[in-house]
Amino acid sequence: MTAIPLNRRNLAQLRPPIQVPRFDPAAVRPGIVHLGLGGFHRAHMARYTHELMEKDADTLRFGIVGAGILAADERMRDSLVPQDNLYTLVEREGEEEHVTVIGSLAGVLYAGASSAEVLTQIADPAIKIVSLTVTENGYCLNRATKQLDFEHALIQRDLANPEAPSSAIGIITEGYRRRMETGLPAFTALSCDNIQHNGNVLRRAVLALAERRDPKLARWIGDNASFPNTMVDRITPLTAEAEVAALREKHGIDDNWPVFSETFTQWVIEDRFPEGRPAWEKVGAQFVTDVTPYEFMKLRLLNASHLAMSGMGRLVGYTYIDETLADPLFRRYMAALMDRETEPTLEPVPGIDLNDYKATLIRRFANTAIKDTVDRVNKDAPLNVLVDPIRDRLKTGGSVELLGLALAAWLRRQTGEDEQGHPIENHHPMAATLREKALEGGVDPRPILSIEPLFGELGRNEQLITTVGNWLRSLHEKGAKRTLEDAAQRLGF
Repeated sequence: MTAIPLNRRNLAQLRPPIQVPRFDPAAVRPGIVHLGLGGFHRAHMARYTHELMEKDADTLRFGIVGAGILAADERMRDSLVPQDNLYTLVEREGEEEHVTVIGSLAGVLYAGASSAEVLTQIADPAIKIVSLTVTENGYCLNRATKQLDFEHALIQRDLANPEAPSSAIGIITEGYRRRMETGLPAFTALSCDNIQHNGNVLRRAVLALAERRDPKLARWIGDNASFPNTMVDRITPLTAEAEVAALREKHGIDDNWPVFSETFTQWVIEDRFPEGRPAWEKVGAQFVTDVTPYEFMKLRLLNASHLAMSGMGRLVGYTYIDETLADPLFRRYMAALMDRETEPTLEPVPGIDLNDYKATLIRRFANTAIKDTVDRVNKDAPLNVLVDPIRDRLKTGGSVELLGLALAAWLRRQTGEDEQGHPIENHHPMAATLREKALEGGVDPRPILSIEPLFGELGRNEQLITTVGNWLRSLHEKGAKRTLEDAAQRLGF
């Protein structure tokens, strides 16, 4: 099959089952700037916006200008701009597959070398929302205080060159300054990162940087800007070259950078958009006054389980999440972890049957069509998804045996080698310190648990030290598979 290069001119040549936009992508106008144009955003917020554009022509004024701020994002721009900002989204579950050309991007910028172009775009009065998915690391927070870290290299650079910032926090802050100076309304800053109370975290970081720059700017932002909290959910693995080739062969689309995701998607948003927003509720987003219960549900049940499965799965020798969940022992471990230790930390979640939600999570993780690697999850998932529920369980006197096992696996990985002596890549910002402490401690978790920015007072809790220490010793001496089998027998799952 001769593949058709993806661009506006060639859309008419694409045939079902490929779905092409039911609107003219050339008519899409910028209304949103998104920082961190990765696969998740293109499978999630951009997908919702595309679907709404097909239903409501007014949404065409909310086109998304995606801005990459990392060095690797230059390739994203170079891939998508020749395609007129179009890309293919392939949604899969088992044998089910939906192939859609997404047309909601109004532009793609690269801000890794200079933020000038993206700041000019943010200053456009048509921009109502600046959104971001930059992971927790992109917020430049002090890991102990969770406040903006003024010693962070990017923040130091932004303070030295405030009108040419490099960080997402610096770009948003400078964007607000330009709006203030020109008399424009403040845009809504919309975090779509997997961080508890993500809008509040973003607001604190921006106000802290603004206060350091100019108290007048901080007051203006505090009085005028909105930072809604959100909960986002869709499993989106990194796109593999083999999948790009398979899309070309099977569907005849020559796409430089398609996205592959599961069919499930969820988006819960606090409805605070003073300058207006797309009517995303028409395409499945849920607007609420308080996103907290939904945040906790996702962080405690999905994200904690994801990190637990990927950490232990990597030690056992699995490559993919679905491969891990194909092991009945891991399915039982995940179910027990949710039932016994993470769900009990939740308040009621309006409109959600938690038993159905947990069953759906196991099914999603086991989806054979989504080749999400354990290494990708281990790299991207913040440690707090384990630490926070552990802290809450200990406060109420609850057991942390299952969470402690997941944490022990995380500690075991920090040695930098698996059980066969093969290297384990570690992308954590404190990777060197973690490896040093892991090797120093061996079967003793205290050297790592004493790292204040990661664990704080929790690292001195004797119950946690004992629980994690027992599991860590077993992981070193017996290996991960035997340890999990022993856990299942002793704890009855």
